[in-house]
Amino acid sequence: MSSKDAERTGAGVGRRRVLHTAAAAAGGVLLGGAIDLAAAGEALAGARPRVYNRGDWNARKPKSWAVVRSAPPDRIVVHHTATGNGSGRSKDHAFRLSKAIQDYHMDSNGWSDIGQQLTISRGGHVMEGRNRSLKAIGEDDHVVGAHTASHNEHTIGIESEGSYMSATPPPELLTALVETCAWLCLAYGLDPAKAIAGHRDFNPTSCPGDKLYGMLPGLRSDVRSRLHTLQARLALRDGSVPDEHLPTYPEVPSAERRAPFHHGPAVGSQES
Repeated sequence: MSSKDAERTGAGVGRRRVLHTAAAAAGGVLLGGAIDLAAAGEALAGARPRVYNRGDWNARKPKSWAVVRSAPPDRIVVHHTATGNGSGRSKDHAFRLSKAIQDYHMDSNGWSDIGQQLTISRGGHVMEGRNRSLKAIGEDDHVVGAHTASHNEHTIGIESEGSYMSATPPPELLTALVETCAWLCLAYGLDPAKAIAGHRDFNPTSCPGDKLYGMLPGLRSDVRSRLHTLQARLALRDGSVPDEHLPTYPEVPSAERRAPFHHGPAVGSQES
């Protein structure tokens, strides 16, 4: 393939991504009719919460760059950080949280970078996690993370600061979680009723805690309501989900270790 052919092919792929985003944002269907790409882009931009990028929280350089797949994720996995439910709500606190998680994942776990794609603090601050995550979401791609063992190829992970076995997440965190999930569903064409899951749906763990896990049906409903408020109808993706992508609902261990930033299996044998 010549360089010009490759350039044209790349432009075509980029345009298909733009058209998918437009369809998702506007609820449109490309059947001979034109979609107002500017208006659709504005709708999607309006759905995105304030997300602080890696530069904002002064992330370390990863040991290696994240793998980016052209196939988008089909599940949004909710986690908790298994850390204390402190009173810190500031942006600076949130940035220190991201730094601490990255240090733990890289230095203690030996991973290439922070594991999850997104982190939400108890103050409701949303931060980019693994390198290239924000760019991938914007381009209908998927950064492979390290948060749900043997399912990182098709899931995007959100770490919720705190421990929620019995405690209820603060309103600021829950509001940000709804907004973040609505944005991801819109960006990727995902049905919140099917796409939003808990870590324990795939791996033997108590994560994201009994309390938060029990709130997931309400989260799915709130995300759908958020999309309605945004006047955004989903253009759901075609095609069935492979059986290996479906939750297996393994049994929760009775004596699970719950140390800070350790909340169950996060990587498989070939993941980091």
